[in-house]
Amino acid sequence: MTTEASTRRSAPKQTLHSSESSASRSRGWAYAAALAYALIIGFSFLFVKITVAVALPLDVLAHRFLLSVLVMAIPVSLGWIRVSIRLADLKRILPLALLSPVLFFSFQIFGLLHASSAEAGIIQATVPIFTMLLAAYFLKERTRLMQKLSLLLSVSGVVLIFALQGGAGWSADHLGGMLLLMGSALSFAGYGVLARPLTRMYNPLELTWVTMIVAAVLFNIAAGVMHLVQGDMSGYIKPLAQPDYWMSLLYLGVLSSLGTTLLSSYALSILKATQMSVFSNFATITSMIAGAVILHEQLRYYHVIGALLIIVGVLGTNWNRQRRQTKPTS
Repeated sequence: MTTEASTRRSAPKQTLHSSESSASRSRGWAYAAALAYALIIGFSFLFVKITVAVALPLDVLAHRFLLSVLVMAIPVSLGWIRVSIRLADLKRILPLALLSPVLFFSFQIFGLLHASSAEAGIIQATVPIFTMLLAAYFLKERTRLMQKLSLLLSVSGVVLIFALQGGAGWSADHLGGMLLLMGSALSFAGYGVLARPLTRMYNPLELTWVTMIVAAVLFNIAAGVMHLVQGDMSGYIKPLAQPDYWMSLLYLGVLSSLGTTLLSSYALSILKATQMSVFSNFATITSMIAGAVILHEQLRYYHVIGALLIIVGVLGTNWNRQRRQTKPTS
């Protein structure tokens, strides 16, 4: 009798331990997905700069998302990936698709016409700032004093870059490019907040499939109209004859568009929006190094200082949040 009673008492503990272990593994995979997302995004700025030197920005967007849909259509048509989306589901997911990929990548590619990949990476680091503000407003998440101070530190990094850039060839076009990149960061922050509840209703593959199709349709229609107005429909196809363009397009279409959407959707199904967004700072470091080493872009001292301020501030906001959540209860 004593042995049976002991077994019954230990069973719930074993179940609890197993549940905690499973949750820990899930979070580990979510962090890995978030890190992979950030690294891919960091290099994507480099490949965008390469493609826009060959093709028009709208053509690049049309090609990369058409390629994404074609690649994902293979496992979907073969039944390896099951997607069950109704009209009502499409209406729910459409705003998400408009934020990212449509607005996010549109602002990004046009912004990179007048800004460097290093600057794009630094501005990408403001995503957690916007995410925290949007989460506070829409999700009613509260922030502590240290989080607010850390937020101000991150903002000061962006202000520093904007202010000191004036002494290094500041122009209206450059300002426009920086503002477009800021719009890209804001769009992805909105995507992170909106995607959080949707990941509880749909699996990452379904969200990825719908958002890729929406982006492919909109960008290809826009590119077609543009070439029709210009009277040069062959311009849509000409860049595809260049091998270097195809190499960059494969990275952007498969990894940067399809891969990052899938990775971010999976990570957001487990992590909170603010926890996911902090990983965008790895993209800052990656893009700065890639731009300086591969594209030979000039990396000035204020880029480094501004990036450090942004990263330290963002880490401070998330460190406080984690500390509060992991504090033992009595």
